[in-house]
Amino acid sequence: MNNEPHAPISRASRAAKMLARVAWAALPVFLIALVAVAAEPHDPALVPNIFKPDSTPADHIYGVALFVLTVTGAIFVAVFSLLVYAIVRYRAKPEDDSHEPAQVYGSNQIELAWTVIPVLIVVMLFLATARVIAQIQDAPPPPGTINVTAVGHQFWWEFRYPDLGIVTANELHVPVSEPAESTPTFLKLLSADTDHSFWVPRLAGKTDLIPNHPNSTWIDPHHTGLYLGQCAQYCGTQHGLMLLRVYVDSREDFKAWANAQAAPALVTSTDSNSEAGYGRKVFETTSCINCHAVKGTVADGRFGPDLTHLMSRKTLASGAADNTPEKLKQWIKDPDSIKPGSLMPAMRLTEKDLNALTAYLLTLR
Repeated sequence: MNNEPHAPISRASRAAKMLARVAWAALPVFLIALVAVAAEPHDPALVPNIFKPDSTPADHIYGVALFVLTVTGAIFVAVFSLLVYAIVRYRAKPEDDSHEPAQVYGSNQIELAWTVIPVLIVVMLFLATARVIAQIQDAPPPPGTINVTAVGHQFWWEFRYPDLGIVTANELHVPVSEPAESTPTFLKLLSADTDHSFWVPRLAGKTDLIPNHPNSTWIDPHHTGLYLGQCAQYCGTQHGLMLLRVYVDSREDFKAWANAQAAPALVTSTDSNSEAGYGRKVFETTSCINCHAVKGTVADGRFGPDLTHLMSRKTLASGAADNTPEKLKQWIKDPDSIKPGSLMPAMRLTEKDLNALTAYLLTLR
């Protein structure tokens, strides 16, 4: 029987095995990132990228994010360099004996350094972050501010413009805020049911909508265009398809949009001889009016989106589908085929009633 002690495992070998395990653990993350890049939308401007801010609050957040990344990156480089140096410099060699080296305890200088330096770093990061939080949360609304009340529902967004008499859904329109004349949009955030979160990465930070606890945020877009966002708080089955679309319009375009949205729906006759007229009759005599409102008609429901200017929107079901006649008909017939788990019931209409109702809704512009 061999009683000779086993040769000690090289520290370099242990380090190599550890690095190999880290590499294998990181491989799935790398593959997911690769797939995400490959699946990136055709228009890079539509990517919700926090590193491409286009609004004053997002600029503040971007600045503190770069500062934190710089500090933590420097710490990583320093620690990793010291680790590599220790692995290489003090690796086991064939001529070394297997005895444990002398143990030295107590160094006031080292103890002081690794206590004071981290405390100073944490305090510095805390002060930088607190400054940005104060800049965003305590910003006073200037004259000309657009006020919007955003209400989160399962699983869609309601936007009310109290000063303009507008109620719309899922697609938020705001004016561009030019350097010469700032026109920010201040949002009061409410929830109709459970927790939601309002997040448009290029315009502002994530802010939660909590039942019975009003919250607020603001955006100050610098350029016109479409900005995409998302409910960032799990709120149920269709949380992933509770999307946000923010259209930043020129001042003239926003004024024209606001005037059109404030008007009642185009009057459609209830004459059964026309398909749209018969469709309005179907709409007003079924459970549609229990959930939806159409300004200028008897429909005044509040459980679902306001449909007064439905066809002025680019998407249906909070961004789940394009707003086309085919998708609209499919959405009425079988909502779960577009958004499984949505709270809109299938109407189970006859083909005649379904076609007529679709024809009526297509007139709501």
